[in-house]
Amino acid sequence: MATQPGREPKRHWLRILFVLPFVGMLWVSSYNRQTPELFGFPFFYWYQLLWVMISAAIAGIVYKAEH
Repeated sequence: MATQPGREPKRHWLRILFVLPFVGMLWVSSYNRQTPELFGFPFFYWYQLLWVMISAAIAGIVYKAEH
């Protein structure tokens, strides 16, 4: 398929990065524990919050690459 003049093809392959948070949160046995704690929060909670921030960063990267 030909692209329009002056436009480069979009990088849809970067969307595979969205699988990372899905797998990281689906594999519950990897983070179902209390230690190590971070600022008094058990690992279970701060691990999930960390994935929220990582997911936002991934969404930003994919958005910038495609637009």
